Amino acid sequence: MSELASGSVSLPVRADLRALDADALAALANRGLVKRAAREAEREPPALSAGGGVTVVAEFADGVRAELPEGGLEQGRCTCGATGACRHLLGLIFAYQAALPETAPSPDEPPAEVTAWSPGGFTDEDLVTRIGSRLVETARRTHRGGYTARIRRGAVPVAELPAATVRFLVPGDLGYVHTDARAGVRDDVIALAVWAFRAADEQCPDIDECSVDVGGAPGAAVTGSGLEAVVEFAAEVLRAGAVHAGPGLVAAAAGHLATLDRAGLRWPLDATAELADQLTAYRDRSARYTPERLADLIAELFARHRAVSADSGAGYRARVLGSEEAAETPLRRVRLDGLGARVAAVDGQRRVEIFHGQAASGVVLVSHRQWETDEDGPALGRRRIAGATVDAIASGTLVTESAIRSASRTVRLGAGRIAKSTVTVSNGAWEGLPPGLLAYDYAKLAAELDAMPPRPVRARVRAELVRVLAVAEVGESWYAPGAQRLTVEIRDGSGVTATVEATHAAVAPGRLDAVAAALDGRRGRPRFVAGSVHRIGGRVVIDPYAIAADGPPVVPDLAVPPTGQGLGSAAGPAGSADPGDPLAEAVAAARDVLAEVAHSGLAHLPGAHTDRLRWARAALARVGLHRVAASLDEMVARLGPDPGAEATRAWVDAYLRVSLAADLR
Repeated sequence: MSELASGSVSLPVRADLRALDADALAALANRGLVKRAAREAEREPPALSAGGGVTVVAEFADGVRAELPEGGLEQGRCTCGATGACRHLLGLIFAYQAALPETAPSPDEPPAEVTAWSPGGFTDEDLVTRIGSRLVETARRTHRGGYTARIRRGAVPVAELPAATVRFLVPGDLGYVHTDARAGVRDDVIALAVWAFRAADEQCPDIDECSVDVGGAPGAAVTGSGLEAVVEFAAEVLRAGAVHAGPGLVAAAAGHLATLDRAGLRWPLDATAELADQLTAYRDRSARYTPERLADLIAELFARHRAVSADSGAGYRARVLGSEEAAETPLRRVRLDGLGARVAAVDGQRRVEIFHGQAASGVVLVSHRQWETDEDGPALGRRRIAGATVDAIASGTLVTESAIRSASRTVRLGAGRIAKSTVTVSNGAWEGLPPGLLAYDYAKLAAELDAMPPRPVRARVRAELVRVLAVAEVGESWYAPGAQRLTVEIRDGSGVTATVEATHAAVAPGRLDAVAAALDGRRGRPRFVAGSVHRIGGRVVIDPYAIAADGPPVVPDLAVPPTGQGLGSAAGPAGSADPGDPLAEAVAAARDVLAEVAHSGLAHLPGAHTDRLRWARAALARVGLHRVAASLDEMVARLGPDPGAEATRAWVDAYLRVSLAADLR
């Protein structure tokens, strides 16, 4: 056994204790406890000694004795009586690191600078030792069904799984693995993450960040998508239309939902639930209903069915169907950075969505609340959730132990017991967010958006397009009074331009003025804009949820409008309205005409609708979208008094082509 000298005492060489820095310890415990332990260990360091094997023992001045063998903090023992990682075990680690000699390490010690490494080197026997054979077998069942993972290599490798994010904090040591799932709830994700790295080492060994399909029974026969019944239900909705969908059709959705839930097909389950809600909303004359959303959902179910009915791998099927997604995962102590909010009015309700950046996992989670009220955004910002105001959570830093994450990355924040959740004021220092969330290069972000799978078959993640854009310079701005839209150009460090685009809403009366004031320098130099991004003509466009300049981030939807000023007065001189985009107008018109088919029903279309389809087809052809235009020709040819499966297929083909053209324009 190798030893190092600490004064007159010889201590075992522990590579794991040497590798743990303050960030790693904060992930395993919490940052406040780590800071306290570091102060106490520096002020009055404990006496260290060697225990049995490679165990390190610390004797503190208050009589407390802590012991830390190999295998992680969970293996530590302390006489203080605290549960979990206590300040004495953390103090032992800081004292051990302080006792390290400053000379060069011996050959059997790790290098001072840790380089990238792969957890794929852990064996299945290592996994059984770490989490037990039962949980390894649970993970194997998921592996046989196939799943997807996003891998980020580095000194701290990260595997982003559907159910949780797993970080390997110490090279070659499974005792120091951090997941955001609550301890003991989803420890099988440790095995899934190791196997994901093995797959990445084979499929993309030289790429720092990549997505991989993992597992699946090799050579297993694929017998359909599992969506045959629900696709037939969607076809019935299309033939009848929302206008003629009776109570029986709405009630039939319940059976399909139960079947999809039992099969664990999360994304079709969510889409079918939304489809049923759209039919109910139309019957109730609710503002939740829109023909475009109804058509989107019908087309999505067909698209997912088609995508996995072909000869595709199990990982791809899992990605399209969400079959590897846990319905809900309780999270352990997590830190969430508020990235703003969006306020919406539906019927007599007000709904607030709050966006949370989770730096540890590199994803955005969404929490939401709704109330029966006629209040606007500023008033809703004063309402309380989990012991803090909506505004404080949307713009601050939330640390909570009572969060539950769903498959679609929504998060429920429980009130919990005292001290379960705390919110502190943020200074908008979002530069610490990982590259997956924070974009300094707008051209690279545009390329990433272009490379995403088609929207109808992507994971149904609520905030998948929420990003934080770093702002090097603010350019021109203009306000279009007719559209009530404020547009501001921003540039990255290379001079590439993106567009901040905010549109007025009565429920958020201060939105435009807050965006203008935050970007024109009145609140300090604008540094970051958080919001939902999309691409138009190669340029990134962001709908702002929060803007960080000097001081706490500004949340436009919750901002109080300035008194005595008109809408958009803070935006400077009004510019001319944006010139019309013929391609966008042609695609939007075609989409509207096709959505009306879902609204009225294939079997109930008025005679004039054929002429409207031909007009939309001509407009698409004029802007050069000839293949999209041909799909409308095919649909017109299939219409008749008794439209069947061929007419349904033609509508789906046309709608998917038009909607993809809208996404890619």
